[in-house]
Order: sequence, then structure tokens, then C-alpha cells
Amino acid sequence: MSDLMKVSSNPHVRSKVTTSNIMLSVVIALLPAAGFGIYNFGLDALILIIITVATCVLAEYIYEKAMHKKVTVGDFSAVVTGLLLALNLPSSAPWWIGVIGGLFAILVVKMLFGGLGQNFMNPALGARCFLLISYTSIMCNFECDAYTGPTPLASLKAGESVNILNMVIGKTGGTIGETSMVAIVIGACILILLGIIDLKISGTYIVTFVIFLVLFGGHGVDPAFISAHLAGGGLMLGAFFMATDYVTRPVTKKGQYLYGVVLGLLTGIFRIFGPSAEGVSYAIILGNLLVPLIEKITMPKAFGKGGERA
Repeated sequence: MSDLMKVSSNPHVRSKVTTSNIMLSVVIALLPAAGFGIYNFGLDALILIIITVATCVLAEYIYEKAMHKKVTVGDFSAVVTGLLLALNLPSSAPWWIGVIGGLFAILVVKMLFGGLGQNFMNPALGARCFLLISYTSIMCNFECDAYTGPTPLASLKAGESVNILNMVIGKTGGTIGETSMVAIVIGACILILLGIIDLKISGTYIVTFVIFLVLFGGHGVDPAFISAHLAGGGLMLGAFFMATDYVTRPVTKKGQYLYGVVLGLLTGIFRIFGPSAEGVSYAIILGNLLVPLIEKITMPKAFGKGGERA
């Protein structure tokens, strides 16, 4: 009888799904893109991935030990941050870029704002944007032993033709994890089948971006042009693995659709009208900053006094 009288604080509905389960699933889903990146760019990519992930995990562990906080590296969130950051780096980047980026992602974007669940933007993308601003020439140098010259998106922006099949497979230059559309979609399917993500944000993001291309891209309904933009750059990686971040996305259903529309519009503006061929990272970061406003205007109103009336 005493067990029935126990009262605890909410939430009272609990799930067996834990943060570590979710994060481990994301790591597994990223393995196809990471594996292809290593195959595509060689040992340099593998070394950069290892260094970046190790930096993120060690930075979180040392910070929490120094601040006498509970060590949370076992939840795999630092591993996800390090892996995502590494996949957003060019394989030609020196090892210390991964160290600086990892430290910024964990210490500045994540831990100084309270740790997992408190960060206001995606740590990996926050670090990538910081590196793009601080080390532009390094972050925009995609030449390596396998590939030289501009990336397909840069060629497309210059009005040159591109090989779409190579872009879909991933046999092109770019960051370590963004080149293979096939590998990214395989990973996304894993997350969808496991119920980790759905298509509310990702689908809305991609559809909005395609509509923007048709209206303002200057090519109309050109399947080749649209396919090249979808397969090129970090759109697919961002749409499925970073825009869907639980912490920095809206919690409301309507808000998630609106968030996807905002990301699609921002990416289209940056790619079509901006000086750079890319724009996904900045689009998602700006979208993260708009999440509180999006949630405010899409939060359901309560029924009854002070709320909506039936």
C-alpha cells in the first residue's frame, strides 16, 4: 500500500530510450558517411576524425572533472559532436584544426551554456562556422591527393557543368563526410527506421530548398541543376543529421515544419545570392537562433481561462 502512495515529480511517463541509446544510434548512422570519407580521402581523413573525436571527448571529461560535475562522456554526445565536426572538415586540414574546433564545440558552445540540453546551437556547426571565419583559407581548401580544383558546387555556381553521378556516389572533392549522398541517405534511413528522426524537418527543408531553386535559381525546373544542388555540399548531411538535433530544433510539430521552411529559404538565399557556393552551416546556425521565436509562435494555447475557448 505504501508504494501506491508515493508521489514523485513529473514526468511520470518514462521511456527505456536513453540519451546514450540515441547518440550511439547516430554514431552508427554516421559510419557509412565516415567510412566512405576515409575511403575517398585516405589516411588523412581517418587521422582527422580520430583527433577531432578524441579532442571532444577529452575536453568534456576534463572540464567536468575540473568543475566537479558528473562525467557524461558515456552518453556518446561528445562522440557525435566530434564525428559531425570531423565530417564537416576538409581532409587537407591540419590536425590542430580538429583540436581547436573540438575545444570550441565542447567548451564554448556546449559546456559553458550548461552542457547537453542547454546549448543554443549545434556544437559541431558552431565550431565549423568559427573555423570558417578564423581559418578561411584552410577550411576552403579542398584539394588533396585524390582531387584538385574547385568543388562541384563551386563549379556549378561558376556556370560550369558537373558530373551528377559522381556527386551522388561521392567521387568528388569536399569535406570528409558530405560528398557521398548515397552514404548519407543510408545513415538517414537507419535513424528513420529506429525512430530517432522523422521527415518533418528534413523533408520540409529539402522541399523548400527545391522550390526556392525552381523560383530563383535561374534554371526553372531543371532536374540536372536541382540534383546537383541536392547532391553537392552539406545539404543532405545537414538536413538529416544536424537540423534534426533534439536540443536545437523546435519541440512543437508546427514549429518543426516552420523551422524546415526557414532552413530551406536561408540555404537557398546563401547559395543562389551569396558569394559562397555553400550555405548550409550558416543556415542551420541562424535557424537555431530563431528556434525560441518559432516555438513561441507555434506553441499550442491552453483551453480554459486565459486560453482558447472551444
